[in-house]
Amino acid sequence: MRLSLLTLLLLSLSSMAADPAFQADTDYVGAEACAGCHAEEFAAWQGSHHDLAMQVATPDTVLADFGNTSFDYAGKPSRFYRKGDEFWVNTEGPDGKLTDYRIDYVFGVEPLQQYLIAFPGGRLQALGIAWDTRAAEDGGQRWFHLYPDEAIVAGDPLHWTGPYQNWNLQCAECHSTNLKKNYNPQSRSYRTTWSEINVACEACHGPGATHVKLAESGALERSESGGFPVGLAERGAWAWPAGEDIALRRQPLERSQQVESCGRCHARRGTLGDYRHGRPLLDTHRPALLLDPLYHPDGQILDEVYVYGSFVQSKMYQAGVVCSNCHEPHSNELRAPGNGVCAQCHKPASYDTPEHHHHPVGTEGAACANCHMPAQNYMVIDGRRDHSMRIPRPDLSVSLDTPNACNQCHVDRDASWAVNSLRDWGVHFSDGSSHPARSLALARKGDGRAVPGLVALARDPVQTPILRATAVNELAGFSNRDALETAVRLLDSEDPMLRWMAASTLRMLPLQHRYGMLAPLVDDDITTVRLEVARLLAEVPLDQLSREDAGRLQTLFDEYLEIMGRQADTPEGQLEMGLFFVSRGLMEPAELAYRNAIEMNPQLVAAYMNLADLYRLAGRDEAGRTSLLEATEVAPEEAATWHALGLLETRAGEKDRALEYLRKAAELERGGIRYRYVYGVALHDSGQPEAALAQLKSLLREAPANPDLLLALATYSRAAGHLEDAKRYAGRLLELMPDDPGVRQFYETL
Repeated sequence: MRLSLLTLLLLSLSSMAADPAFQADTDYVGAEACAGCHAEEFAAWQGSHHDLAMQVATPDTVLADFGNTSFDYAGKPSRFYRKGDEFWVNTEGPDGKLTDYRIDYVFGVEPLQQYLIAFPGGRLQALGIAWDTRAAEDGGQRWFHLYPDEAIVAGDPLHWTGPYQNWNLQCAECHSTNLKKNYNPQSRSYRTTWSEINVACEACHGPGATHVKLAESGALERSESGGFPVGLAERGAWAWPAGEDIALRRQPLERSQQVESCGRCHARRGTLGDYRHGRPLLDTHRPALLLDPLYHPDGQILDEVYVYGSFVQSKMYQAGVVCSNCHEPHSNELRAPGNGVCAQCHKPASYDTPEHHHHPVGTEGAACANCHMPAQNYMVIDGRRDHSMRIPRPDLSVSLDTPNACNQCHVDRDASWAVNSLRDWGVHFSDGSSHPARSLALARKGDGRAVPGLVALARDPVQTPILRATAVNELAGFSNRDALETAVRLLDSEDPMLRWMAASTLRMLPLQHRYGMLAPLVDDDITTVRLEVARLLAEVPLDQLSREDAGRLQTLFDEYLEIMGRQADTPEGQLEMGLFFVSRGLMEPAELAYRNAIEMNPQLVAAYMNLADLYRLAGRDEAGRTSLLEATEVAPEEAATWHALGLLETRAGEKDRALEYLRKAAELERGGIRYRYVYGVALHDSGQPEAALAQLKSLLREAPANPDLLLALATYSRAAGHLEDAKRYAGRLLELMPDDPGVRQFYETL
């Protein structure tokens, strides 16, 4: 045993050291060292998507046609050719000129393959033109661009030479093992390394040196953990209770390390420094919530969100299903073909029948996944299934314009047809008016009628944490007592996602009260929670605290800046640091961070706006005006910038110019009514009361329960002598806020 393992280990290290980015790590032993004892798993892994996640470009690994082929995009040709065993492309570079580049690495294998090119400063950039590896009869074996409906040219942040196609910060963590980004913010360069170029055994299981030593010494059986920092064997034992058609886990699964381990890569998330195997996901990453524009109001996938956020919504997840119940983790293949995966827990006699799916056996409509996990294409041709595994709801499509699996297949029919078809089958939905999607859809419009439903959803322990956390996040936009009370209730939740969002909601509190509520979370054991607390308490003057409390908070602030410093190569990381610096009163580093963000991404409107706000705080409105005007040049259709300009000119006393900017913001607003509401108020303040009333009345049809809108209409109607209208609006406001003494007094005066 000892000789076999050591020999494999030496061979593995020898082969990896040939790669210039390989970095020896005594804790990581390499996949070859696992093969001797785990031959079956190793064989299954070879050739898998994980094994082929990233490879050096060679004649054996490059799948595309580099036989002097051409592809045109945005008016410029790219030519793909070879120099012996090297692969080259002549394409548009960062200066807009056609330049020759060598392909250094291949990225992925199916249904597409991308190509990485080395740039100065240790950067690897992913070419925007990819190869469709599907068979020719399926539309493959061709070059295609990942943004076919746009013209992404040099200088655009999405151009293949820009920050959002930078492998080091966008892709590397999830395509190699034990990756260290090693970004130097002073030189703006990388020294990125890995233990293995692909996703190998230790990417999931953690470093294996201790495991190997235990195996060599014969002590493996006496070790509870096997020498690994994380245990991933969570498939569990399942059985059908008497008379039931769905199997249940024999022993409940309290927390799935496996799902969280997979979620570090199979999730839409932000990274918080180095990954630590075995720790909760939120200790090293910030997963995205079910928010617009990532998800539809009912939680279905919209943008490219991968799998985690969908799966942790599902009833499967709540029942204790983990990834390896359906997927063989080493080969990445499904456990069984067709409906066999679902049949592991759902009796085919009850579910795999026309009486259940209402389609002929063997057709596309009889496939479980097509109804309960509809697919959507990303990266043009890469179909991803929605892992929330929900029942198709065409009734919600009628009222909320959400998609449904029925009409994604029957594209020639509408949602009403699908609803009627389900009714003909005896399928009726009793929660049409109380479904969580309704409250979340209302919240996206700023409609106050969402609040009761959001409160109920956030407080319901039966709902999944990600759905409850999303409700808490939406509640924060209403800044009322219900939102505050709900957040306070959840501050000590056992679930870190709920603590995170509860803390975030307390931004509505005055600083002193905010500190009192959040001080206990300064030492929270989850990094995402601590960083949120750091952000919200950044304004606290440390000299007004006790030495002990000031020390705790300073330690937290230092940790925040250390972690965010690792994201200094991203425009969003610079933006977040700038906000923190402003809260701490550090204006010079804040200005530098905002300017860095703009340099990295000249189209990042938020950076221009935050820079203008910094200038406002410093009494430099002229510089702020310049910043906002620059933003309108790079993003003329962005309503927020015109709105900010309108407010700036209002402060400057330029009322006509302010009104024009606010009008433009109102015209460009998409989603919500805030800018159009402010324009209505500005019309009234400019001496146009009837125009203001007309503007606000038109908004009331979209948001009939918006308290700001109702109060403005009641106030302006009274001032214009429309007393009956004023009473009606005030009455509706009182119905919405019956416990508000100010609203009641206002109503009674009418």
